[in-house]
Formats: sequence, C-alpha cells, structure tokens
Amino acid sequence: MLELRRLRLLRELSIRGTIAEVADVLSYSPSSVSQQLTQLETEAGVQLLRRTGRTLQLTPQAQVLVAHTEELLDSMERAEAALASTLSTVSGTVRLAVFQTAMLALMPPVLRELRTTYPQLRVEMSQQEPAAALHETSSRNFDLVVAEQYPGHAAPHYQNLDRRVLTHDAIRLALPAPGVEGNAVFDRVSTIQQAAQLPWVMEPEGAASRHWAEQSCRLAGFEPDVRYESADLQAHMQLVASGNAVALLPALVLRSDPGALRTVELPGAPMRTIFTAIRHSSVLSPAMQAVRSLLHRQPGMSDEQGSLAPSPAEPLDR
Repeated sequence: MLELRRLRLLRELSIRGTIAEVADVLSYSPSSVSQQLTQLETEAGVQLLRRTGRTLQLTPQAQVLVAHTEELLDSMERAEAALASTLSTVSGTVRLAVFQTAMLALMPPVLRELRTTYPQLRVEMSQQEPAAALHETSSRNFDLVVAEQYPGHAAPHYQNLDRRVLTHDAIRLALPAPGVEGNAVFDRVSTIQQAAQLPWVMEPEGAASRHWAEQSCRLAGFEPDVRYESADLQAHMQLVASGNAVALLPALVLRSDPGALRTVELPGAPMRTIFTAIRHSSVLSPAMQAVRSLLHRQPGMSDEQGSLAPSPAEPLDR
C-alpha cells in the first residue's frame, strides 16, 4: 500500500526540483528524503525517478502518482474542514504569508481581534514576497496569503487558489512635506514630469513595482535617476521625508505617518490590487473563514465573498 507521507515527498520533488530543496522545506535530511523515495518506488513496483546528469526527473508513472496525491491532499483538507465545522469553537493553526506593507498596516488589528474572538486559534505569520507567497500557499506550506499586484503586472496564478480582492490601493508621487528648509526644489513639483531631474528611490530590479515605476516615469517622458534601492517601503518613506529622494508609494504605506510626506496624483489615478488567496479545498475551514473574514471586514477593505474578478482597467490574470 502506498503511504501518503512518501507520496507527498514525491509531490514536493515535482515542485522543488531537487532532493535538497525538498529536505529544506520539510525539515528532513536529504538522505532521509532519498530513502523514503526509494521505499516508495519499491511499494509502487515501478521506476519513479530517472537521473539525467546531476538532476532527477520524474517518470510518467511518478507524474500519475503526483496528480493523485494532489487529489488526496485536497480530499483530506476538505475532510478536516468539514470535521472542524461540526465543533462549537474555532481552533487549529493558520499559517499566513503577507508582504511587508500588509504586515505593518493591515495585520496588527486583525491579529488583536482574532486573539480576543478566537482564543483557541493559533496564527503564524511570515513576511514573504507575493510571488513566493502564492507559490508556497499553492504548495501547502502556507494556508492564506495576502498579496499585491501592480497595474499591468498580473500576479502568478495557481488553479488551486481562490483569490478575492481585499482593496485597491492608490499609488501617488511622494515628496517631502512642504516648508522644510533645503527642500524648495521639491516644493515646486506638482506633476511627475517635474520630478524628472530629482533623485529617486525604488525597489530592487526584478520587482513588479520597480518595473511599473520605471514605466510610469518613461511614459511621463524621462528616465528616472534611481540612486537608492530598497525592498523596504518604510525606508522609501524615510528617504523621501528627509529630502533625499522622491518615490511612487501606495496609500497603504503612507498610513503610518500621513503628515510626513506630500503626495501628488498620477495620470490615470493608478492603483495596485491587494487580495487574499487560499486553497479551494480549505475555503470552508472555520479557521480560514475566521481569518479571511476579519481581513475583509477591516475599514476600507472589501467584504466581497465571491471569487476575485478583474477590475475593468486592470485584469488580474493574463
């Protein structure tokens, strides 16, 4: 009889590509993973892995088992949700993956209310970049993700994830607050075009937000002088507030200190989309529903319960 624990190792190998990565994700030793996969091969009675150079490839028979493993894991998750729904209390553990702004601006009141309303529910939270968070939630290493996508940059789509809009977050040109000594050059800026000669701070190369910001500047007729790079948007705020740079920042970031900066509207009033995603097989879990519902009920958030649909100006998946 095939053992689900070993089947999951095979599934993880199909996702990760190497035994070392599987071992790292599941906190096993590489030798233990290899032994378990060898035992699974014996149980299956067919070759599951084929070595090609330094890499392992799954055989067609292994791919069949991986597909059925997905169905088994989904069925188990639905069964667990159904069992939990018969209980009078909400309990268990929910593993959250969130990007930095959401962790700072959205999660504190949600966690506080969860702790008060559902004292038997354990919430674990990890800061993750949206693309990685979606991948790991699809792969079952997180249960719920709060992710973002910028205009024209669709976040990775996974068929097993249910996505719902949380909010649309306006993006504006951020400048130092007016009247600060030495910042007269910033005080004269009222359009993005007038910031063409100023120093900029942006996220590192490769980030969707960086590509979008550069394109916005280019559409305005100039190449931005990016002198500072950081994935930390709080650092962006500090660099802008101190008169060292300008930036394109979402409104959610500015909530922490709304008087620290001056903002200028951008052409077309662009917005990033913030959304939640969980696996379809866990949608009915009382624990997942508790966390997701509280997120969507926060002030300024959507309480929409249907699957996420694209906004007219911004397709979510392409």
